[in-house]
Amino acid sequence: MARTLYKGLLTFLLCFSISLPVMAADRTILEVQHKHDIKVVYDVNQNNMEAGIGQALYYVRGLLEAYKGQGIPMKQLHISVVVHGAAGYWLLKDPKYQDFVGNPFDVNPNEKVVNELIEHGVSVEICHVTMKAHRWKPEDILPGVKIVYDAYTRIIDLQMQGYAYIKFVG
Repeated sequence: MARTLYKGLLTFLLCFSISLPVMAADRTILEVQHKHDIKVVYDVNQNNMEAGIGQALYYVRGLLEAYKGQGIPMKQLHISVVVHGAAGYWLLKDPKYQDFVGNPFDVNPNEKVVNELIEHGVSVEICHVTMKAHRWKPEDILPGVKIVYDAYTRIIDLQMQGYAYIKFVG
């Protein structure tokens, strides 16, 4: 019985290994079909970190690279990152960031990636309601970051303009 089982397993593995190159040859990577006027809104309110920065910012940067890798020009991307809730402090200048994290020597590790995203045309936005809850003023926010009245009305408005919605949950 063991010999029969072994022989059957060996036959299966042989057949499977022969079919692998054929299956691999038929595999193609699908690329995006819609290559212009791409609209995306990220809903970011969780304080997850990746590679030392806010995880959602890390993934937005990855999305830009994915489109670039498929030959899509940056001018065809319209991406808004709406930050609110627990992630709001990612968009603070160093003095307020230091107050928030409780370390007078800490610097905001998100500042560089936020600047890079903005330079690539991404609209990085912070919710005014979140700012009010923490008593943050416009001058406490990183340069280039837009202040929106309310995260949810902004997200709804962008969806009604045809933006694809991504709820970032890390």
